Amino acid sequence: MPIEIIGAPIVRENDGLAMSSRNLYLSPQERTVAPKLHEILQATGKAIASRSTPLKSALEQGFTALSKAGFKVDYLELREAETLAALDIYETPARLLVAAWLGNTRLIDNIALE
Repeated sequence: MPIEIIGAPIVRENDGLAMSSRNLYLSPQERTVAPKLHEILQATGKAIASRSTPLKSALEQGFTALSKAGFKVDYLELREAETLAALDIYETPARLLVAAWLGNTRLIDNIALE
């Protein structure tokens, strides 16, 4: 199927949470935790980009941090930016992708690593 994906910048709340209609499903307490998704995503991305931590370890640490914050993680993965092919080693351009449940709400986010 011929598909064209047109990317656009993510619009964020003041606390960093990606704007989404899904955010309305978060309880007040969950809404205070939700910005940690982006915070942990950024910290994981910095660890990967700095190459100070092996990729697998950085992803495992990010997964653990998300779990400790109260998220049920579906995935936290590094992918090639254009094709979204899985990466076993850090190569640029790349995107760090996350999907995680907070209560009954599935949140998604991603950041560029270049």
